[in-house]
Amino acid sequence: MAASLRAACVPATFGGLGLFGAEVLSIEAALVTNYTASSRDFARGTQPSTELDNATFCNVTVSYTHPGQEDNILVETWLPIENPTWNDRLQASGGAGWVAGRQAFSYETMAGSLADGYAATTTDAGLGSTVDPAIWAVTSPGNINWYSVNNFASVALNDQAIISKDVVESFYGKAAAYSYFNGCSQGGRQGLMLAQRYPTAYDGIAAGAPAMYLSRTGPSLYWPQEVMNMLNRYPYGCEMEAIAASAISECDGLDGVVDGIISDPDACLALFNPSKLIGTPVPNCRQAGNETVEISTAATVIVNATWHGVITANGAWTWHGVGPGADISNEGLVEFEIMGTAATNCDSGVCVGRPNQLGVDMMQSFLGKGDPNLDISKLTYSQFDDMIHYGRQIYGSFDTNDPDLSRFRNAGGKLISWHGLVTALLSDTPDFYRHYELPGLGHCIGRASGQPTSLFDQLRAWVENGTAPEHTPVDVTVLDGSLQHRIACPYPEVAKFEKDGCEDPADAGCWSCVAP
Repeated sequence: MAASLRAACVPATFGGLGLFGAEVLSIEAALVTNYTASSRDFARGTQPSTELDNATFCNVTVSYTHPGQEDNILVETWLPIENPTWNDRLQASGGAGWVAGRQAFSYETMAGSLADGYAATTTDAGLGSTVDPAIWAVTSPGNINWYSVNNFASVALNDQAIISKDVVESFYGKAAAYSYFNGCSQGGRQGLMLAQRYPTAYDGIAAGAPAMYLSRTGPSLYWPQEVMNMLNRYPYGCEMEAIAASAISECDGLDGVVDGIISDPDACLALFNPSKLIGTPVPNCRQAGNETVEISTAATVIVNATWHGVITANGAWTWHGVGPGADISNEGLVEFEIMGTAATNCDSGVCVGRPNQLGVDMMQSFLGKGDPNLDISKLTYSQFDDMIHYGRQIYGSFDTNDPDLSRFRNAGGKLISWHGLVTALLSDTPDFYRHYELPGLGHCIGRASGQPTSLFDQLRAWVENGTAPEHTPVDVTVLDGSLQHRIACPYPEVAKFEKDGCEDPADAGCWSCVAP
């Protein structure tokens, strides 16, 4: 069988591919042997780390266009032959940031999928691997490239499902028994888009930290910087870190366990007021040359604005903030981590704003339509409001907030989301959609909590034998540095440490899912 599959890894095997509304431009098929790679849970999200050792697979890359749109989209599919053999299933990997796929994280996820025996697939949506949307979002200053925007938002995702399924069937002589999608952040948004707009694309979807309202979430990442600019105050990062640490200390025990983790951010927002810390000394502030500084009024205002969300000049709340405990002041930016929304850079001795790049991209390339003369650091409050309003009106194609998932349900699909926004999508859906919130976990990765690395197998069991997932195991690192075994619960339930007859919070059996 392996020999015949090796021989079939040629472009002619895939000559019958077809997609309505599209034209195949080229097909490349390359036999890959002795392929070894690591795939970390860091990249896989809902699956554990794994190793791929000396694998043989057929790498098929299909280039196609939608005639008249001048696009060129690539779908890449890895077809296992040996070490391992195919498990009769397909798994698609999502993108990150402004990249639809075919980038480092996608390939690492695909290596993990291949190690588990899946045929693995990714798409670049015709955008290449650039992390800068200015390359594809505008055709010229002031003019949005709507074909590229629509490919990124949705169209290429369904194309990928159709093409990769055809590639699989052409190669193995039979269709995949089941197909799955796995992604986080942008990949999470893609997963929800598929469930809402293309309900038959995949049997099971794992959508982590989905940017459901990208037209609102994107500019909200810039909101703390707008507040700084209007105040003309740029606090030291250590001031905001001290405020966050104080919030964690005060809100930590709300779940019954003191472990350095805020389990109920809404309750913490109601309980904790940063203004009481004005004037509190912060020793050894690294941004101030390790001198002692005091928490300023500006720092408390900016943290409050970051936590509570976007407010218009008329006082109307329009979008969510970043929960207390999140890293809002870090000057770095990791691809999967929404941190640094309220970051400043004080290297020169004078602090200036250092905005989150995803927020800058949304403001400059999309809301600002690539205007080279637009300086978003000089926006008035009214101008900022107008840009946000404009974005909601014209970039709705990004958003995945359609509450009607009946077609996905009727098609037999199963959907799991985690660490994402909780909206009306979650009501009356436990028979096909469950959402898990993980206290202590950053945006897809990082912080005190590990990722829900059992969720994908639970999703597969739900799809293939009807075993609905209840709680899912997760490991967390607590204040003393030790690793504890916990559980995450399906919304709206929360994990609660039950002390009666159970003394060890490191034992997952001591935790149960209870109504909030």
